Formats: sequence, structure tokens, C-alpha cells
Amino acid sequence: MNKIYGVGTDIVDITRIKKSIKNKKFINKIFSNKEIRNSKQKLDSYYAKRFAAKEAFSKALGTGISEGISFNEISILNNDKGQPYIELLGKTKIIVNKKIKKRKIFLSLSDEKKYAIAMVMIN
Repeated sequence: MNKIYGVGTDIVDITRIKKSIKNKKFINKIFSNKEIRNSKQKLDSYYAKRFAAKEAFSKALGTGISEGISFNEISILNNDKGQPYIELLGKTKIIVNKKIKKRKIFLSLSDEKKYAIAMVMIN
């Protein structure tokens, strides 16, 4: 039986992220190149949901954003059916793979008017 390694959740005010993404430094520090490319012509909630997912993932991991883990190396993408998933990149991928080994990461995203929310479970 697989035990749950960690669970994390986060809620974000979409307006706060909308203001923050006007700053290119913020975008490049927080979001991966794939996320930035995929963001063209998306709703404001696009970045907010991804920010919440990165926070939720770091909580489920139990480290927060420390120990060499970078937000822009945690990429929140969608498969062909629209289901969100997490792709780890660079140094963050190496660190996380050592920490959680062959565990599965589950991600759920949602938004409603003013807020975006994400939940991550590592099993």
C-alpha cells in the first residue's frame, strides 16, 4: 500500500498576480519558458493557478521554496485532455527526484472570479 508523502494547497488572489505579471522579472523568476509560451491569450487566472500550484507543490514536498528548488523549474502544464500536471526541470528536478524518488504527483487547479486554488498530493 502506498502512503501519502505529502499534501499541499494554496489559494491566490487573481488580481494580485495580475499586477505582479506586469513585471518581467517576476514572470521570469516564477514561471518556466513553457508556461510563458503557453500563456499567450490566456485569462488572468492562467498565471494565478500556476502560482498557486507551485506553492501547493512546495508545501506537499515539505520544503517550501528552499534547498535549491526554484519556482521557474516547476512547470505547470496541461495534457491533451486539459488535465494539469507538474513537470520538473533542471536542478529542481534532480533535488525533488532524490527526495521523493518514484512517487506520483497529483495536481488539481480551479478558479472562481477573484481566486485561484491548487491542491497537490504526492503519493
